Amino acid sequence: MVKLVHTLAHHGDDVNCCAFSFSLLATCSLDKTIRLYSLSDFTELPHSPLKFHTYAVHCCCFSPSGHVLASCSTDGTTVLWNTQNGQILAVLGQPGSSPVRVCCFSPDSCCLASGAADGTIVLWNAQSYKVYRCGSVKDGSLVACTFSPNGKLLVTGSSCGDLTVWDDKMRCLHSEKAHDLGITCCDFSSQPISDGDQDFQCFRLASCGQDCLVKIWIVSFTHVLGLKLKHKSTLSGHCAPVLACAFSHDGKMLVSGSVDKSVIIYDTNTENVLHTLTQHTRYVTTCAFAPRTLLLATGSMDKTVNIWQFDLETISQARSPEDQLKQFTEDWSEEEVSMWLCAQGLQDLVGIFKMNNIDGKELLNLTKESLADDLKIESLGLRSKVMRKIEELKTKMNSLSSGIPDEFICPITRELMKDPVIASDGYSYEKEAIENWISKKKRTSPMTNLVLTSVVLTPNRTLKMAIDRWLETHQK
Repeated sequence: MVKLVHTLAHHGDDVNCCAFSFSLLATCSLDKTIRLYSLSDFTELPHSPLKFHTYAVHCCCFSPSGHVLASCSTDGTTVLWNTQNGQILAVLGQPGSSPVRVCCFSPDSCCLASGAADGTIVLWNAQSYKVYRCGSVKDGSLVACTFSPNGKLLVTGSSCGDLTVWDDKMRCLHSEKAHDLGITCCDFSSQPISDGDQDFQCFRLASCGQDCLVKIWIVSFTHVLGLKLKHKSTLSGHCAPVLACAFSHDGKMLVSGSVDKSVIIYDTNTENVLHTLTQHTRYVTTCAFAPRTLLLATGSMDKTVNIWQFDLETISQARSPEDQLKQFTEDWSEEEVSMWLCAQGLQDLVGIFKMNNIDGKELLNLTKESLADDLKIESLGLRSKVMRKIEELKTKMNSLSSGIPDEFICPITRELMKDPVIASDGYSYEKEAIENWISKKKRTSPMTNLVLTSVVLTPNRTLKMAIDRWLETHQK
């Protein structure tokens, strides 16, 4: 099940793009503004809206850390913003002053790509704000771009329908007609896949276009053996041009938005339709999944952004506990630890953790003493919060590694549920845990922080039967 949990209606014109960081949602519009919202309660930040552009803002994207937001516009500029205070860090003028249609950060945050109406693609150094490399396509405007998860490739899409693959030196490796009437969007899945060839690391790429189709491609590349781009399948669920597509963070779902006003969510493994959402009243122009949370944002020419929430049943259809375990590992990089801190509301500690080179293994070995003595975190409350979050992380790792399906684990206690009940937020909890939660005057959802519309709890008999069956087969 997917349900609409919030509608943002602050823009005065078409919404062109929306993007998530671990703690924020950004939206941009024909009204020349960018707006920033907190994911904790979807309130707009005090320094929002961000105003600089003199014409429509077509695209916005966060750096991987979430500390920088990029926006690009018909005015020929790409602007970098500090997300903490809304201050402008840099204004990057597109060569030739052509309208900039799309922008995206590289996975390592070192580069920012901007594509323009004259067919130029510029790779900027995101630290010095200087031009690093440039390229251009033969025909049409550049309207889509996405980096491969390893940062070795950049794929662009043009209004003439060509997909073009560039290496990290901005050399054109391949170009082919992908959509007859023009491409509108493209996106890499963040998760590598196996394609039967051990010499290649392969990734899924989705593209969509004016031909009403979504296409799935397999992209693989090594410096020794070169590039492979092959068409895998075509999804034809829409009856009008498809304007946006995006993979979920774990690569298990793909979403698309269309001129037919609908949003379709696919299981990427089976390519079956999981959900069709039809609440927008005009063209759906953009869609984005939040990282490591159960949220989807869709924007439209109806001037609104809808926030959707997935229940655990939908998530379990699209990913297994083993897949989720990969997200909770001691192999985290320092950057992934920083992202985790932001997701836990501990973004003020990012600098301290980076200064002390805390990666996943170091994170799991932290103690209250090391937080105080080594990291010099003076606040007892802050140290306690960090340790509590680390213990929650360890508990989830242990439950997943033991093979217990995640949907059987209470989100509050992080233990196998014995008496599951459904709260008004649509999630299932251990009855005693959610009753205690509510009795402490917490009328907000433990999962979303939104106000619970009711305190009535409904026994989840279906889940109880599933847990009992699992116990019978796994604990003999």
